[in-house]
Amino acid sequence: MQLLLTGGLGFIGSNLVRHLLQHYPDYSIINLDAVTYAGHPENLEDIASNPRYKFVKGRIEDSELVNEIVSGRKFGQIDGIINLAAETHVDRSIHDPQVFVHTNVLGTQVLLEAAYQYGRKKDGTGFSIRFVQVSTDEVYGSLGATGFFTEETPLAPNSPYSSSKTGGDLLCRAYYHTYGLPVTITRCSNNYGPYQHPEKLIPLFISKALSNQQVPVYGDGLNVRDWLHVEDHCKAIDLVFHKGTPGEVYNIGGNNEKKNIEITRLVLSELGKGEDLIKYVQDRPGHDRRYAIDSSKIQKQLGWEPEHTFETGMKQTVNWYKENQNWLNSVLRNVEFTAVNVAATPTKVVAR
Repeated sequence: MQLLLTGGLGFIGSNLVRHLLQHYPDYSIINLDAVTYAGHPENLEDIASNPRYKFVKGRIEDSELVNEIVSGRKFGQIDGIINLAAETHVDRSIHDPQVFVHTNVLGTQVLLEAAYQYGRKKDGTGFSIRFVQVSTDEVYGSLGATGFFTEETPLAPNSPYSSSKTGGDLLCRAYYHTYGLPVTITRCSNNYGPYQHPEKLIPLFISKALSNQQVPVYGDGLNVRDWLHVEDHCKAIDLVFHKGTPGEVYNIGGNNEKKNIEITRLVLSELGKGEDLIKYVQDRPGHDRRYAIDSSKIQKQLGWEPEHTFETGMKQTVNWYKENQNWLNSVLRNVEFTAVNVAATPTKVVAR
């Protein structure tokens, strides 16, 4: 089987490429990645020479390139598409929403159209290409103090980022219902683990604490997120691709609800740093208060469940960043602005 995996140089993408190659020795992966600030070739340096891995630099909005790959003209038959290519950071979407719409909506449509045009079986009995759209729980909006997001929760995105992901998800739904394209959608909670860009909360706090810089916490620090280890997420995507029912949505959660301030204190404690490094900063506009996922559907239907405990996973994650500070420093040299308080805290700007 040959898969097109988009965004494979990013955090979740690079972990998924490695997972699939390790678990399926007869699979090959084509990684289409634009190599933006969030994608790093060094994330997959260890498998770059693997004959079952091919890398293509390009954007999912480039219909000519996407069509060349999906049609089989470039590398031969494609059996599946897993779309992880996306602009993902909420702060950046507030600063520049247009690029989020372009990639997350238009880019998704380009991939869907290519799968529809070139994935149809010659005998007209259906499609030979399966499509998985990797999305986010943020499309559901914000929760109060109780309750959980289910697959039936109405979509109510509150940021340009989550709105653009919602647009991509709805196009996936349309291609399934209108054309019969076998599309499944996954919606995950906050991921953590190795190779995550240091604009995101956990690696940002680790990188700042390692340098004895103040750790910026939004608002009162009581915003709640459910945390999922990236390896558990990759196993879930694997199951959905192979066993998921076309047209269905699968929520993927880690069952680890934590307040942001709890995460902050845990990171500082693991690094042996004092809480005097904590700095409360102005809250993000439209900051969702709480996310929590009910992932019972994927557990009951596909047999998935998270394997990492949060305590063990966090220890491993903090240690990974401590042991890979060369990677961390390389990434930090290329960030355009900080993850927190984009407008108020500019840093070195580099050309894309």
